[in-house]
Amino acid sequence: MTSLPLTAFAPAVLLLAAFFFLLRQGPRPGRLLLLANMAAAAGLALGLAGVVQLLLAGQQVLSLGGVAILRLNPVSATMILLVSFVGWVVVRYSSRYLDGEQREGRFHGLILAAVASVLVTVQAANLPVLILGFVMIGLLLRQLLLFYPERAEARRAATKFTGVWAAGDVSLVLASAILWITQGTLNFVALGATSELTPVAQLGIGLLVLASVLKTAALPTHGWVTEVMEAPTPVSALLHAGIINSGGVMLIMLAGLVQQSPGAMGVLVAIGGLTALFGALVMLTQSAVKTALAWSTIAQMGFMLLQCGLGLWPLALLHIVAHSLYKAHAFLSSGKAVREVNAIRKPGPVAVPSIAAVTRSFVLGLVLFAGVAAIFSVLGGHKSPQALALGTILVFGVSYLIAQGLADAAPAALTRRTVGASLATTIAYFAFQWVAQALWGSSLPAVPTAGPLEWALIVLAVSSFGLVAFAQALFPLWAHHPTTAGLRVHVANGFYLNALLDRFLGGFQLAHKQ
Repeated sequence: MTSLPLTAFAPAVLLLAAFFFLLRQGPRPGRLLLLANMAAAAGLALGLAGVVQLLLAGQQVLSLGGVAILRLNPVSATMILLVSFVGWVVVRYSSRYLDGEQREGRFHGLILAAVASVLVTVQAANLPVLILGFVMIGLLLRQLLLFYPERAEARRAATKFTGVWAAGDVSLVLASAILWITQGTLNFVALGATSELTPVAQLGIGLLVLASVLKTAALPTHGWVTEVMEAPTPVSALLHAGIINSGGVMLIMLAGLVQQSPGAMGVLVAIGGLTALFGALVMLTQSAVKTALAWSTIAQMGFMLLQCGLGLWPLALLHIVAHSLYKAHAFLSSGKAVREVNAIRKPGPVAVPSIAAVTRSFVLGLVLFAGVAAIFSVLGGHKSPQALALGTILVFGVSYLIAQGLADAAPAALTRRTVGASLATTIAYFAFQWVAQALWGSSLPAVPTAGPLEWALIVLAVSSFGLVAFAQALFPLWAHHPTTAGLRVHVANGFYLNALLDRFLGGFQLAHKQ
């Protein structure tokens, strides 16, 4: 259906408010702060109105000259609502957080313009509009990262981000050129309906995947995410409003096209799984709260790419929504979290599980998962191998909790609580899977049938996550070994991949030249 999506007005409202801040970029912009809050609230209201419009009138498309520009469907409506809500929270938070800063007005203008750019991106109906949104996001986020230009670390982070983000833009432009030549269209709906792809078109899909990897800061281009701490805290929260996860959003928008390339899906599984494992491992060694949160984001973005590679598109979108809300809140409340943690009396570990206890915990976790999966299969239909594999990976994570409860020195209350929490997590996984399928399943492609390549990737992913989780559960047994202390230093530094990226981009030299 072609008409006017109400959500199309949201970016315009925010950009109009941002324009007024160009006239007053200094400290305490006065009543303009009220204008910023009102514009952000209006954007959120238009997002809610878009959801109502979608429910009452169905999908909407804004066309100019017969070319679809913006669209409102279940996926874009979800992202518009998410981005406008997080943006509204960040704008309100910033009005207090940056009170009195010398460039306060400029910051608010950049924030409003950045949210507007993301809103354009998530409701794009074709690749040129998507590219325009990405370019604007890159330019605006660079300025936000340079809010304190006197800091060398901030200049380095901005330079690194610009290099990685621009490489993603170039990859996306090349993919668009190839798809236009081979498919004759850049419209998302038309691309998703393509049935036969030439080897050249497959190359275009590969470039789309490369762009998504760069946009989500997957290995080995993750380094700039850990350095955005040099920017004001609201910037870290804003990253989770469709910026750091924009690569995943793009894949979901083009799911019908990407899923037609088994090779591209396999690359997503491999890179996503490796990034998730690497980010989670390094996160455990970080002592600073915000740095640990940044590494957690890297791990979560890798896990999101893994979900996309498995063809679990509704779950990937649910992951984006849940992670964005949680992580934006975590960054905005990080200062309070530090004070609360420091005030807690630290009694030390309650119980250290033995190898036998860890083994029993993993067996018990898998048994719980198999039982719950069987029940949901009877109630809600057949579960794909990909969904079961993802659930198994999640069970490996909660098995660590079960191991604490099964340790010989663990009190009975702890055992009951850990087993109960694991059971609740398993049930929640299948329940959320059902919810995600109900919300977005009709507008996204079904999970592909698992062939030899898919099965090989499933086995590799499950076994890799299982081994890492098992080693993590045993960590208290060998944590005090001298070799462990040395290894911890290398892990805490991310095995120096970030330094290699600095050298490749010339980040240190460029930072001092700016």
